[in-house]
Amino acid sequence: MPDVTATKEAIAKRLRSISLPDQPRDVVSSGFVRGVSYCDGVARIMYELPAALMNPPAQEHLHRETLTAIMAVDGLKSVNVEFATQPPPRSTNTLPGVKHVIAVGAGKGGVGKSTVAVLLAAGMQRMGLKVGLLDADVYGPSLPMMTGTGGMQPYADESGRIVPPEFDGIKIMSMGFIVPPDQAVVWRGPMAQKYVKEFLDRGDWGDLDYLIVDLPPGTGDIPLTLAQSIPLSGAVLVCTPQDVALLDAMKALRMYQKLGVEPLGIVENMSYYLCPHCGHRDEIFSHGGAEQAARESGVPFLGGIPLNAAIRVSGDAGLPFENFTKAEPYVITALNQVVKRVIDEVETHTKQRMPLPQLKIV
Repeated sequence: MPDVTATKEAIAKRLRSISLPDQPRDVVSSGFVRGVSYCDGVARIMYELPAALMNPPAQEHLHRETLTAIMAVDGLKSVNVEFATQPPPRSTNTLPGVKHVIAVGAGKGGVGKSTVAVLLAAGMQRMGLKVGLLDADVYGPSLPMMTGTGGMQPYADESGRIVPPEFDGIKIMSMGFIVPPDQAVVWRGPMAQKYVKEFLDRGDWGDLDYLIVDLPPGTGDIPLTLAQSIPLSGAVLVCTPQDVALLDAMKALRMYQKLGVEPLGIVENMSYYLCPHCGHRDEIFSHGGAEQAARESGVPFLGGIPLNAAIRVSGDAGLPFENFTKAEPYVITALNQVVKRVIDEVETHTKQRMPLPQLKIV
């Protein structure tokens, strides 16, 4: 009997050979595959297409190509192909002047989500982009410390807009500016949601290429509020190589998919350790799980960030830019690759969401 995991991998591989006419990427890379299941020789492929592509010719094409590609898999008896229309954006209330809003989330705490958010912002700013950081982790705001802005304060201008503090040209808003560092925020969900919306709606973000939102871990009120308040360009999921972290990351990924938010991909933090003395590579927390999970879920793997003392030191000292200038070359390379891949994914999905030109018949 064929191995179930091997069969699923074979199906996923063959799906990557299928594309829609006039579409530059395959159905998996394009995010059109909602799910794949396999049991007792029967495969079920679920496609989710944008409304602009949901039409009988496209469905017939995908149905035919799917059967042709997948029925050659060993042990497969039949294939069921299903279609659904991708949900529309949850909100059209865009932030004036902000081109892209990216959520950085995780299924559980302690995986380095805030670190990745700050590194993304710093890396984008070094590339000449205008960037803002919103610390939506109301209960555990860490961005003021990680950016060296702990002593700063936002203020309201004449129109009542909240002007965020800046560090090295990056605008940042956080509950950590309002509540003393040693004081706990003991609020119910609605109050936390209210403050996040205040930061979004009343924040004077100005003209930004990217607003990076550092979310609290899990799938609770604040991620839901963000997804329903403004149209997101996508979500970056952060995890570590351990199985439990991957399991929770997949829960967060599925939450964003249900909310109609495009998962830009998965970042594996603390991916490996290189000894600074002998160069020995040690995969302390295992390795490669995030890349495999991304492949099985049909989302991009954005790269692995090594476990390195310089990243921890710069975070504690509030000097994130040093990771791109003073860290070891392999660290700088890994960070730049993650930043570039996130930007590439946003640009790709933006092009795919552009409306088709309307043909006016006169």
